[in-house]
Amino acid sequence: MNANRIINMVIRMVMNRLIRSGVNAGIDKMSKRGKKPADGQNAPDPQQKQQTAQTQKRMRQSMRVARKIGKF
Repeated sequence: MNANRIINMVIRMVMNRLIRSGVNAGIDKMSKRGKKPADGQNAPDPQQKQQTAQTQKRMRQSMRVARKIGKF
C-alpha cells in the first residue's frame, strides 16, 4: 500500500464522520419545532411531538441505509 492510498483512506474516514455528524445535527435542529412558541402561537400538542419524534427516527434510519448503500 502506498502513501497516497493510506492518505485517501484516512481522509474518507474523517469526512464520513464529519458528514454523518453534520447530518445528525441538522436533523436534530429541524426536529426541534415549537420549543418556545412565539406570541399568538399555541404550544405543540403531544401528538405533534410524537409525530416529530417518529419523523426524526425515520430520517435517521434512511440516512443509515443511505450510508450503507454508499459503501458498496
